[in-house]
Amino acid sequence: PGLEKYHNTDVFLSEAITREAISAIDNSLKKESPFFLYMSHYAAHSPFQTDPRFGDNYKDSGKSRPANSFATLIEGMDKSLGDLMDHLESKGVEENTLVLFVGDNGSDAPLGDSYGYFSSAPLRGKKGTCYEGGMRVPFIASWAKAAKNNPFKIARNHLHHEQIGTVMDIYSTIVDASNSSSPPKHPVDGASLLPQLSGKNNKERPDHFMCHFPHSHRSSYFTSFRKGDWKLIHYFENGKNELYHLGEDMEESTNVFDQNTQLGIALKNELKQWLETTGA
Repeated sequence: PGLEKYHNTDVFLSEAITREAISAIDNSLKKESPFFLYMSHYAAHSPFQTDPRFGDNYKDSGKSRPANSFATLIEGMDKSLGDLMDHLESKGVEENTLVLFVGDNGSDAPLGDSYGYFSSAPLRGKKGTCYEGGMRVPFIASWAKAAKNNPFKIARNHLHHEQIGTVMDIYSTIVDASNSSSPPKHPVDGASLLPQLSGKNNKERPDHFMCHFPHSHRSSYFTSFRKGDWKLIHYFENGKNELYHLGEDMEESTNVFDQNTQLGIALKNELKQWLETTGA
């Protein structure tokens, strides 16, 4: 819907929405006002259909057809981002435009099984699972062009190991970065990532993360609660619990709940309290 002018043409979907995004940027720049672009690809999602622009790059890979198609979708996304960055530079707004590149799920590449170490390796599991490969996502923040005139500095070549960030933080980060304010009484779940983007730790942000999954999928009817390096997974259908220390076992290969029962029960009580408080 909304892309009718591309119907029955040879323009692949990734390219079509890239062109529309560029058009939206141009329309905003004509108004000479700040713009916010939310650019969300359909690509890298099933059904894995080949982006014909890049098919020849993988024809001799030795991988399956779906895996080759997945690779072309990734390359199409890469070109899309490059085209957007180039366009910002051509319009002279590259030093004042913050780019947040973030995934909405763990990987779902058509490789291996759902709970193994394949598409999200070395993390365990695919999208929709209770394991880190189903929850951790790529998140890169950058100015479209790093320069002295950027409104604030982003640490170069910096990878955060000490603190988590979540998708819920994006709202607060954009509000903070644009010197805006949130509407009165508007509930906000996240924390601004600006301190972390500068390479520092944010002492104000919580160290826990909750993923509530009350429906059927790959991992069904579970809640996962991370606090610091500890992660508890509780399954509602059978009452089973799994406990992992991500600092020592990021691969979630060894369930240590039985060896740390007191800690596991304490985390489970916090999980229950969170569900009740939020009405989940």
